[in-house]
Amino acid sequence: MADANGIDGPNGHVDGGKEFTLKQEPVENLRPLRVVVVGAGFSGIAAAIRIPEKLRNIDLTVYEKNERVGGVWWLNKYPGVACDIPSHSYQYSFAPNPNWSNLYAPGSEIQQYLEDVAEKFGANRFIKTNHQVDHCQWDDDSKLWKIQVKNLVSGETIHDAANILVTARGQLNEISWPKIPGLDTFQGPKMHSGAWDTSYDFTNKKIAVIGNGSSAIQIIPSLQKVPGTTISCFFRSPTWISSAFGDQGMIQLGLDPKDTSFSPTQRASFEADPTSYLAFRKVFEDGGNLIHDSTLRGTAMQTTIQSAFRSAMSDVLASRPDLIRTLIPTFSPGCRRLTPGKGFLESLMCPNVSVHYTPIQCITPTGITLSPSDDEPRTSIEADILICATGFNVSSPPPFPVLGRNNTPLSQRWTPLPESYLSLAVDGFPNYLMMFGPNSAIGFGSLTKILEAETDYVVRIIRKLQKEGYSSIEPKRERVKDFTEYVDAYFKGTVYTEECKSWYRKGDKIVGLWPGSTLHALEALRSPRWEDWVYESGDDDGSGNALRWLGNGWSTTQTDGDPSWYINPDEIEIPFGKKPEENPRYKARPWSY
Repeated sequence: MADANGIDGPNGHVDGGKEFTLKQEPVENLRPLRVVVVGAGFSGIAAAIRIPEKLRNIDLTVYEKNERVGGVWWLNKYPGVACDIPSHSYQYSFAPNPNWSNLYAPGSEIQQYLEDVAEKFGANRFIKTNHQVDHCQWDDDSKLWKIQVKNLVSGETIHDAANILVTARGQLNEISWPKIPGLDTFQGPKMHSGAWDTSYDFTNKKIAVIGNGSSAIQIIPSLQKVPGTTISCFFRSPTWISSAFGDQGMIQLGLDPKDTSFSPTQRASFEADPTSYLAFRKVFEDGGNLIHDSTLRGTAMQTTIQSAFRSAMSDVLASRPDLIRTLIPTFSPGCRRLTPGKGFLESLMCPNVSVHYTPIQCITPTGITLSPSDDEPRTSIEADILICATGFNVSSPPPFPVLGRNNTPLSQRWTPLPESYLSLAVDGFPNYLMMFGPNSAIGFGSLTKILEAETDYVVRIIRKLQKEGYSSIEPKRERVKDFTEYVDAYFKGTVYTEECKSWYRKGDKIVGLWPGSTLHALEALRSPRWEDWVYESGDDDGSGNALRWLGNGWSTTQTDGDPSWYINPDEIEIPFGKKPEENPRYKARPWSY
């Protein structure tokens, strides 16, 4: 009889199965696989570097719908667009840039950095720009994703297929227009912050700006300075304006936080002395990671920063008690995404700027009509141009159909809310991996390092499929449920679930942020828990032997590599003297399996 695992006899054959035969391949099993990545922003570029670097026999294509790489930094071209955290912390760890012109680099500079990194590390070999993915469907018979792509230059439709599909679209690329009656009737130009018309001349224009998130906070001070402009701002909720995230770091380094530009001499010094530049970077990395306590309700740090922000905002707005009353929130800092907003509060007090908190009733052909209110002397505001700084559809399915097992749409699986396993995958969608998916952004700390960790995780999954002969992998349904339960429990004690309007959430659930700190995410993603996944074998000789991947007893290093690789200096970790436990590397970060 078979045992509890269905194994019969000393040779480990499944009942009725064939006799086991060796797989005539070396143990590495470098079988060819086709991988398609969608999107060439921070995540897609990282994938186009790490996948060919670490894997072999991978046929890789990265499809990007825009004409250039860069993702959100290619799309966002509005005036004032810049990094709102220290740029030296908003870069790849493997490509530190000593030449940022400012602590808060302009968007065009970040875009150029991404293009330079893609070129330097060969990512462009695999990236096809102007290629828009329109449809993805899992074929359970062939164990392939069938992908329909449109060449936006030629109009040609391409039918592709891949063993693994990776979406690296990011969360800030599908623009969200406000749902306001009459929006389509406006006769003047309509412009979204994520689709800016750089040719438009704002001089002497009456401008209506809807929204007061991070984009609006950068747009309004820039447009206020344009000659002859009159700006009407429409805000639906209060928002905290924080001190600049790098202020304390600048002070710690003996620099003036009011002067965040870097001279050519300073930049040349960073480039000439990498050790000094690393020390400089670590000040800002440490600072971003050590303020995690401010995201927890009732902590001393949260109380301190709330008091400091309120005092600073009140000081700037002292002559405008109406703005103090309407703009300073009752919810804690961090509930909405914090933005430093240099010059924002000052611009609201300028004579050519008006602020309206009364709800918009409708948009007319010539402007905006407000709901009747005792606080609003005007109900009709004329505008020559309408600017919608209303954000993006975040933590949502791609704008194209993604059909998993049984032709189930991802949009249906994510109704009413998106669910995932560690933000990377979802049950029912085999070989479908996500970078910067739901619950993968961060309130404080390094987002780019999380994206790198997700890239490494994706590489490990591809390699497991390749090496161990699996045709498909997907997370267990119960593990997806467990992660959702963990996310909900974690955020109950944080400021993110207070009453505020934020792209972090849908209803009362947090769907945009990782449930923990950046360092927590890096550890969680460090070593995959393979027991949380479901596999289908693609390499079965009929015997049912799950270790057939061991191959024919050979290693590729005996034929195509270095047969004594294990004594190469870069492969050896020498114990740390007579007390290996004092190794500073493992004191800085505990070892993991």
